[in-house]
Amino acid sequence: MAEEIIARCGYRCDLCLAYKENIRSSEDRRRISDGWFKYYGFRIPSEKIRCDGCLTEDRQNPKRMDPNCPVRPCVLEKGLENCAYCSEYICETLKTRAVIYEEVAEQFEAPIPQEDYEAFIRPYEGEKTLGSIRESRTEN
Repeated sequence: MAEEIIARCGYRCDLCLAYKENIRSSEDRRRISDGWFKYYGFRIPSEKIRCDGCLTEDRQNPKRMDPNCPVRPCVLEKGLENCAYCSEYICETLKTRAVIYEEVAEQFEAPIPQEDYEAFIRPYEGEKTLGSIRESRTEN
């Protein structure tokens, strides 16, 4: 199993189909573009899909899917690894990035297929990931 790569907001880069390590073909890019449109209502042209992740330092001139994400600069300014370590968790800025399965599923008449959940929802359930990190910190 690949090592978890957790973005500043809790997204799982290692599971995201747009992450540089996960793109194998133009079909992969088209699939994520279509999935994001279906579940979130926005489309990024497939040829523009490739992300180095927000953990990559600016000096390396990374390609990020959302270069205007408000979470990353906030976390960096506070000198934190990610939002799980913030005293203001869960703040309004993080809530703008929240993907909650139940809220996504409400938009559809039929259940979301497991394959779609794994590809288009699970990687972005940042609050779940961050909550687990916070829990493990209090247990230690």
